[in-house]
Amino acid sequence: MQLVLVREFLAQFQGNEFTISLIFFSWLILGGLGAWLALLAIRRRPASPVLLARLSLLLAALAAIEVLAIRTLRDIIFLHGADVGFYPTMAAIFLLAAPYGLLNGFLVPYSLYVLRSQEPDYAGARIYLLDNTGNIIGGALFSFVLVLWLTPLQSVFAANLPLLAAATLLVSCRQQLRPVFLLSLAGAVITLLAGLLLERQSLTPFEGRLIHYEESRYGRITVHQDRELLTIFVDGAPIFSNQNVSLDEETIHFPLSQIDDPRDVLLVGVEGGMLREVAKYRPDRVDLLEIDRKLTEVQLRYQLLQPLPGLNLIHRDGRAFLAATDRRYDAIIINLPEPETFQINRFFTGEFFRLAGRHLRPGGILAFSVAGFDNYLSDPARLKISSLYNTARLHFPHVLSLPGNRVFFLCRDRPLNPDIAALLNSKKIHTIYISSFFSGNITPERLSYLQENLLPDTPVNLDTSPFLLRIMFQQWFARFATSPLPFTVAGCLLLLFYLCRCRREELVLFSTGFAIMGSETLVIFVYQILFGYVYEQIGLLVTVFLAGLLPGAWLGERLRQGRNCRKSLVLCDGLIILALITFLLALLTAHQQLTPGFFLLFGFALSLLCGCQFPLALALGGGDNPAAARTFSADLIGAACGTLITSLLFIPFLGIVWATAGLLLVKLCGIAALAGGAGKVKSKK
Repeated sequence: MQLVLVREFLAQFQGNEFTISLIFFSWLILGGLGAWLALLAIRRRPASPVLLARLSLLLAALAAIEVLAIRTLRDIIFLHGADVGFYPTMAAIFLLAAPYGLLNGFLVPYSLYVLRSQEPDYAGARIYLLDNTGNIIGGALFSFVLVLWLTPLQSVFAANLPLLAAATLLVSCRQQLRPVFLLSLAGAVITLLAGLLLERQSLTPFEGRLIHYEESRYGRITVHQDRELLTIFVDGAPIFSNQNVSLDEETIHFPLSQIDDPRDVLLVGVEGGMLREVAKYRPDRVDLLEIDRKLTEVQLRYQLLQPLPGLNLIHRDGRAFLAATDRRYDAIIINLPEPETFQINRFFTGEFFRLAGRHLRPGGILAFSVAGFDNYLSDPARLKISSLYNTARLHFPHVLSLPGNRVFFLCRDRPLNPDIAALLNSKKIHTIYISSFFSGNITPERLSYLQENLLPDTPVNLDTSPFLLRIMFQQWFARFATSPLPFTVAGCLLLLFYLCRCRREELVLFSTGFAIMGSETLVIFVYQILFGYVYEQIGLLVTVFLAGLLPGAWLGERLRQGRNCRKSLVLCDGLIILALITFLLALLTAHQQLTPGFFLLFGFALSLLCGCQFPLALALGGGDNPAAARTFSADLIGAACGTLITSLLFIPFLGIVWATAGLLLVKLCGIAALAGGAGKVKSKK
């Protein structure tokens, strides 16, 4: 269910890396708060199997309600089609996820309390083990099966059938099914069925009509029609349109007009009439890279992609394709969204520019663009454009930046001519927008203004140090005249208050949750840099980071019964630190030689050690119900902080090497707290 909600939030809030971090942060924090609420609940009223069953039915019904609420309330709360700032986005995500997230976090420890009401010596680690078993099965099932064959609300219906059956079985084993429970069961089933019926209706746009909808493994694809305008949306963001003539012409003619006879062209992402503009040069071969096959099929179906002679559709990650091929091109044209995610940023780094340069013929050209400006260049935009210019200049002797609503960069080993209109006239190529408006939009004064505002000392954007992600984060705040300072100060104070109240075994679990979620974020980031974005492989990485928790919890339970818990916990912590040191050394010395197997082994080892620590920490805390609530919460809150801080602070501001060092430092603080003897230990023999 978590994965379904993540995709829904991304579709409604046009998710970037910062939105993704807020989603996981909110989910994990809510889970930790839910665990505390479960402890408060049993202090007021003994744990009840019937209440557990009823709350499980409510959870199933909430699953469908949450999906529909996310889809409908976004455009009711906020202005339709408008960008949303950091603080409203954070508040909306947290509040919309709260009902399901709190109840989900509540039910895991509450299940333990119910079992202990029947069997007082029931081990808390067994609930942790069962919970992780469900997480592994559910995550793998959704990532590799449900997302390929079912819509989100169909997936919700299928995923909640076992929960409905388990709740019914729980009550029927203890008493005869009463009308109140049967009505609750019927209500949950009706709610889930209503979700199926409202699937398409809940996606109907405010303007125009929905003429196509399907789910791809990479996101949600919808086609909206408003009179003659057709627009394809991917995860809520408009990607392709049949009436964006200016973008079509600028993207294609700015680079191709510089080349005498472009025979081989590579396009990474394309939209609207771009192929129509490419056809005016009569190239022999056009390779079009689009990772999502379903998206290409939709473009062809609605004639937003016009076939032309020599066109080759290649459904692969762009960087992975270039790394594997020896083909060379006259032009490589990048048409991608803003570099707001780790995945997209890979196409705006020095390493990619070097890779692209190796696949250009002499006189060939690399072209890409980012959001630009009208008349005033803001500080974040200035830093972004300067960083890209400085990065490109490391690999190309001639770089031309053309101002406008989008700033286009042309990179070449030969001089470039900024008079695009004159070049097109000499080639006798007819255009609509450029021939009429180019001379008025890109004037010598605007060219000089942009060149004079470039900052030569701005850091370059690298795979290992994604400076642009930092700038995009700052630009998000600047666009709404806000600052990250209030969030940072409030977060630090709350975190400090929480940590001061933690026992030492809880600090260990907090640091472990922090380290494992931060490491998962890092591994996915580095993996995409080295091997490209391949859905199945990224899904496998996520699954592996869960898979080790299961045998780890089993091993931890064995260690709890046979050895000193404190020594075992220190040993596991030491091994986690050793794994992080190994990962850090691998990044420093041989990251280009690393294989996929290394990342899979690292993820499994780290999750196994994390799973092993939970039973040991629970035993050190006393093993009773309050200890279980504290232990669950510490793990989840640490994971929430690890996700947010690694994504928003460590990677953008420190780079991957120092980000790994930061995770290592957090883990060292955890083992220091345990070894230092702070706090009281209640060990259950």
